[in-house]
Amino acid sequence: MEEVNEIIAQRIRKKQELEEMGLNPYPNDVRVTHTTGEVREKFGAIDAEKLQTVDEEVAVAGRVMAIRKFGKASFVVIQDRDGRLQVFLQKSTLGEKYEFFKKYLDIGDFLWCRGRVFRTKTGELTVDASDFRLIVKSLRPLPEKWHGLTDVETRYRQRYVDLIVNEDVRERFRKRTEIISFIRNFLTSRGFLEVETPMMHPIPGGAAARPFITHHNALDMDLYLRIAPELYLKRLLVGGFERVFEINRNFRNEGISTQHNPEFTMLEFYQAYAT
Repeated sequence: MEEVNEIIAQRIRKKQELEEMGLNPYPNDVRVTHTTGEVREKFGAIDAEKLQTVDEEVAVAGRVMAIRKFGKASFVVIQDRDGRLQVFLQKSTLGEKYEFFKKYLDIGDFLWCRGRVFRTKTGELTVDASDFRLIVKSLRPLPEKWHGLTDVETRYRQRYVDLIVNEDVRERFRKRTEIISFIRNFLTSRGFLEVETPMMHPIPGGAAARPFITHHNALDMDLYLRIAPELYLKRLLVGGFERVFEINRNFRNEGISTQHNPEFTMLEFYQAYAT
């Protein structure tokens, strides 16, 4: 813990030094032309020799996941929403900015760079940086590289850290979005109307569960976070909508585990004349 606190203190000092030099550690004028995935898609099928003839620069940005320094040259691995990409920085190209990179860039920071794409001797697709910027100064270190984030309690409480270091978790989030999107498209293509019904109910209903209770000050009355949307969805059928559905949050003031959360997303749909 003491070591982590010292790392944080060092990073805070670096941030302060950047500000004293008139540099914003968190600029909002970053322009990116390609994601890492788009770079791989565009240049991935081109061999090393042909890449040397491609006169096009890309501008990419991402979180720094690894740094390998070799005196007057360094390799940096950045990560964005599509994956990872290697960046090559060398003093002969960057001049004094290379010393800035060596002093101020840490793993976990966000780096923007512009340059042409080439392949290393091992065939790795790499951006040869002709320019770069430190666009986010991270104040806390990432989990240790080899052991990663293994503590289950920390993974659940700090899900954002879990997402940074574990690709399988990010993929799970993507799959969840794809599943919900597929369900939504499936229902709407069959004439179902997506609706939103009240989250706060005057009486708990729709399922047998213990509700969360809140208070509406202006009306001076207790309300219940919904257990299920059933009663309001059925009122829509009464009103003449024959096919309705809702994908939204529900709340049940009961047990908690990795398989049961008091706040959860649920699909509920109703169709008139269904057989």
